[in-house]
Amino acid sequence: MKFLKLFVKLALTTTIAGTMLVGCGGSSQKTKTASTGVDASGTTHMEMWTFVELHAQFYKEMQELWNKENPTKKLDIKFTVLPYDDMHNKLQTSLLSGKGAPDMCDVELGKFANFLKGDPQIVPLNDAIEPYKSKLVQARLDIYTKDGNIYGAPTHVGATVAFYNKELLEKAGIDYTKIITWDDFKAAGEKYYKATGKYLGTADTADLWQVNALLAQQGSDLTDASGKPKVNTPEMVKALTMLKDLQKSKAIATVPGGNPDSEQAYGAFNKGDYACAIMPMWQMSRYTSYMKDLSGKIGIAPVPVFEKGEPRSVGGGGTGTVVTKTAKNVDLAKAFLTYAKLSDEGATRIWQKLGFDPVNTDIWSKNDITHDPNNTYVKYFVNNPFDVLNDIKNEVKVIKVNAAYPTINNTFATVTLNNIFESNKDIKQELDDAQKQIENELK
Repeated sequence: MKFLKLFVKLALTTTIAGTMLVGCGGSSQKTKTASTGVDASGTTHMEMWTFVELHAQFYKEMQELWNKENPTKKLDIKFTVLPYDDMHNKLQTSLLSGKGAPDMCDVELGKFANFLKGDPQIVPLNDAIEPYKSKLVQARLDIYTKDGNIYGAPTHVGATVAFYNKELLEKAGIDYTKIITWDDFKAAGEKYYKATGKYLGTADTADLWQVNALLAQQGSDLTDASGKPKVNTPEMVKALTMLKDLQKSKAIATVPGGNPDSEQAYGAFNKGDYACAIMPMWQMSRYTSYMKDLSGKIGIAPVPVFEKGEPRSVGGGGTGTVVTKTAKNVDLAKAFLTYAKLSDEGATRIWQKLGFDPVNTDIWSKNDITHDPNNTYVKYFVNNPFDVLNDIKNEVKVIKVNAAYPTINNTFATVTLNNIFESNKDIKQELDDAQKQIENELK
């Protein structure tokens, strides 16, 4: 996920030591058994890797809360933050060799399929997830599932939504809340361009967030049931033809950086060059961090659809946290991990500390948490993010992220979308070429 990589530059190889729980005795009290990780005081020592500094801080806070609530199952976790590629490569190597792997580790969604090949060296979390399952968005569990086993604990929903600049649109006589279908979007875009000479939305060339939403609306996907690529389908043709029509009508245009989640794009949105971004909900943090001047101007709404009644969202991006087979205490690691990410306590902090839409939907209706007037995101946006989330709660679909996804994404982000939106090449031909290229690379 690109947004996570922004933190990595700052994170580097920072190591955060977990809370040290020392007994009343001398140094012998701290000695722990290598096989179990339990010291004389009964505290279990573990190690956890992540590639995001903020994630480490979140887990550290959840460890402190866990220890207060579970005095007989205390944990002392060493949290290590590594660069994105280094961490994933190191985890892969350690799992294959059976030596040096951490007890728990964050795995970015785009890399997750690599850890499910053959006999996974990470453990199913089904039993630990079960107590929370009825509260969770099932689609976010599905993306980390193989053969009925759930191997990753999700961090957020990443529900794709539309971010509209209400102030700019109102000056052009447009009410963003009335944009329901893509026909509505086109009409608003044409009106907006005529009034301002600027564009309502973006034609993204460096990512698949828009495309994924349009495929999900049609009940389609990038791969078939067996995981093979299927990118030249009628549904894909319809999606890109619609976007190309929006571009021709001046409703959308290509954006600096290739998509709204780039430094170049932040500047363009700040200047008012575009009035809408179709992005996962985690884009909220980009607005609060890099587009501060737009505070109080951005409204959030469901993504437009081809026809009323179609699903208005799809999950985008994610981090699935795993427990390795070599963990010192697998059951305790699973219990802590699912508590940290899926419980009410964890979900509350995922929203408050990380600004993500938590997978635990019980939190979505707790107004004291979601409508806290002191919350950064509540203060920034025109309407409350959770009002939108509750509206689309049962419509968040999933695009499978499997072994073929990285190749598909790379082909579209570097060749296909640029050829269609920048070079005006034939859509069907470009999709046929992409299908062949992807199949060849996956051989």
